[in-house]
Amino acid sequence: MKLHFHETGSGPPVVLLHGMLGSHHNLLPVAQGLSHRFKVLALDQRNHGASPHFDELDYEVLAADLARFIQTHGLGPVHLLGHSMGGKAAMRFAQLFPDQLRKLIVVDMSPRAQPARYHYLLDALRNLDPALFTHRKDVDAALTAAIPDQSIRQFLLKNLGRDSAGRLTWKPNIAALHANYDQLRAGLPTEPGFCGPTLFIRGERSDYLRAEDWPLIQTIFPRARLETIPHAGHWVHAEAFEPFMQVIRQFLEASGEG
Repeated sequence: MKLHFHETGSGPPVVLLHGMLGSHHNLLPVAQGLSHRFKVLALDQRNHGASPHFDELDYEVLAADLARFIQTHGLGPVHLLGHSMGGKAAMRFAQLFPDQLRKLIVVDMSPRAQPARYHYLLDALRNLDPALFTHRKDVDAALTAAIPDQSIRQFLLKNLGRDSAGRLTWKPNIAALHANYDQLRAGLPTEPGFCGPTLFIRGERSDYLRAEDWPLIQTIFPRARLETIPHAGHWVHAEAFEPFMQVIRQFLEASGEG
């Protein structure tokens, strides 16, 4: 397993984990914004971006992938930030490998089970063969009936690539994501996790992390605190970039928290 990643900056290591159907590209502005003080490594998780494809996909294997990555690159304990699915992978890593963490940041995700929000997206992608089209705009048009929201389609179209013959293809392993989706939206075990500094960030307009989740979060992460970013939804780092960066910089740079 050789995860694809982008590295920038120098200093203490920070690892960034994207959400489902995303890639390291989604977090490049965050990486750049931290590179003045940290060595930042933005990963493509398995079955996403340019990383390898496997049938197996759950939070146990995502956490194990990250542990091997940290060991392979000699990073030692790292700061870890994960958004959405990446946030849940980060939480599971914190439960299984707490000694490999300095500080943990979870962006708009709870350890509880999530509703089946994205079945329709995965169905639409699985049922469309991009190789039948020549241009990105044609794929966009073909997805419109199943996915009317243009902003969601634009996000998904970032997953288009071309194979060695020049044909359009999906970069993520859509079959594995579809087959394992129920595991990806399942709740995490309630066993104790990381006892170090932990920050949960939620968007004010998002319901991925609710007030009623907080007792569960504090059971797993006893030093967790919560920041709510006003006027932001689930894509907090994209919708309110500067307030988001201010919060995570203050947390990572605060010596008293680690």
